[in-house]
Amino acid sequence: MLRQRILVIILLLPIGIFLISLGGIAFNLLITIIMAVAAYEYDLLMRKGGWEPNRIVIIASTAAICLMRSFFQFEYSGLYISLIILVAMTVHLFSYEKGRDHAPIDFAITLTGIFYIGWLGAYLISVRSLEGGLWWFMLIIPSVWLADSAAYLVGSRIGKTKLAPRLSPKKSWEGYWAGIVGGMLGGGLLALAWGLRYPVFTFWKGAMIGLLMGVLTPLGDLGESMFKRMVGEKDSSNLIPGHGGFFDRIDSWLWAGLIGYYLATLVWKV
Repeated sequence: MLRQRILVIILLLPIGIFLISLGGIAFNLLITIIMAVAAYEYDLLMRKGGWEPNRIVIIASTAAICLMRSFFQFEYSGLYISLIILVAMTVHLFSYEKGRDHAPIDFAITLTGIFYIGWLGAYLISVRSLEGGLWWFMLIIPSVWLADSAAYLVGSRIGKTKLAPRLSPKKSWEGYWAGIVGGMLGGGLLALAWGLRYPVFTFWKGAMIGLLMGVLTPLGDLGESMFKRMVGEKDSSNLIPGHGGFFDRIDSWLWAGLIGYYLATLVWKV
């Protein structure tokens, strides 16, 4: 399993770094595809629990949100969000009329998938579109990875106090605190490195970002775990050998993109 995970990383990481560096429509399409696949996996999970969200509406709306963010950022968002809600309601009204008594719950599940994955995931596009967006992205997401790695290394060895026994039995408070420290140090050091090319960054700015990633993004991991635990699944799918599904890989990114974007725009006025 470990060999398989490492092989996948070796194969996919250079492609990801290339597209992140390239930016523009190629990067935006990558994020759109990733989020659309994650939305598909979310639909599969909900169906295993006996619910019937509308797969076409979830996937198409998730992709549409990412594409609209790509071309227009937040302009027209009120319009297309409203249209998505109305379309979803219309589809589930027909479902109820055809005999699906739980259609109102299906409607809520459909919207949850669209906005949790599509709207939050699109913030990764917004981050990359910022001035210096390459460096912001390469600070935010690797800070999450470093925090996760520190949490795993410490938690798997000395973790004894369960963080969330029902949601994720293997996670510990010891690992959580290690993740915060790892995120802070990693974010600070990354900021120093990227600051050679993008002078806005300082060690302390990077450490603040890493701190928030370490503190908050584990909630994204636990959130996805909640969906999986509800239906008795370990992974959202097996599309990525050794890693589970796309939803498994981007659960923390959904929080990281949002947090990073508003740190950049509201705190540091990028």
